[in-house]
Amino acid sequence: MLQLSDSPITHASTSVEDAYERCRQITAEYSKTFYLGTLLMTPEKRRAIWAIYVWCRRTDELVDGPQAATTTEATLDRWEEHLETVFKGHPLDEEDVALVDTLSQFPLDIQPFRDMIAGQRMDLHRDRYDTFDALELYCYRVAGTVGLMSTVIMGVDTTQNTAPWNRNAPPLDPTPEAIALGIANQLTTILRDVGEDARRGRIYLPLEDLALFNYTEADLLNGVIDDRWRALMQFQIQRARKFYLDAERGIGQLSADARWPVWSALVLYRMILDVIEENDYDVFNRRAYVPTFRKLRALPAAYLRSRLL
Repeated sequence: MLQLSDSPITHASTSVEDAYERCRQITAEYSKTFYLGTLLMTPEKRRAIWAIYVWCRRTDELVDGPQAATTTEATLDRWEEHLETVFKGHPLDEEDVALVDTLSQFPLDIQPFRDMIAGQRMDLHRDRYDTFDALELYCYRVAGTVGLMSTVIMGVDTTQNTAPWNRNAPPLDPTPEAIALGIANQLTTILRDVGEDARRGRIYLPLEDLALFNYTEADLLNGVIDDRWRALMQFQIQRARKFYLDAERGIGQLSADARWPVWSALVLYRMILDVIEENDYDVFNRRAYVPTFRKLRALPAAYLRSRLL
């Protein structure tokens, strides 16, 4: 999907509507759970989120997509230059048209986008993480940044601080919780994709955690499922759930029309952890998939939480 060249061609003829529709289609095809959550947003916000999702996906594909074998530091340098051009209001291809329009409507900062590219640089050079601190930095760069971007689109409910006794209170800032949600989602993805990553020679689970449970790299690469593995996965799942819990505390600070979509996105993605447990932690041979009927069944409860919490 992503093509980078030294002389990109500007697609000036692409309409804004066509560009957003292209972003919608890509989001619907590649992230069904995430897409379902966006349908609960207002039209303006969902379109902006689609545009951001597509940029993030294109960035990820530079290292994990079909062209990954030819990606170098220079490739990422050109992509960062491409980003800077977009932030100056100059789209270079079809999907950029949607992102440029989004940037004209929402005060997005370029730094989280740059940080995400830095995360791809980590993937370019690393296939192991010794500690959770190192992995957490990676998760922030490739997913916590999405929380920062999305919070700008969702908006903050400024009416919560208007009471007289709150006159001198600092403004609401759900930034830490937004980052926590991104990290939680990335940890969930890592746990779901252990087998797929292992087949590519990648191990994202911290090596210090493997050692803690006396489980080796060779065990993981061979897909060994035993009591050691189950205990290790239980430990990782609890860590991910802690990040989801931290994220929950910030949803009530968002604009009222954003709370149900964000609660839904959190609940739906967290359900992947439930399926991993139901599959007896077999992430080597079975993909943790949440059926559509279960997703739809979860939406009313997410709605109640958005109204009450």
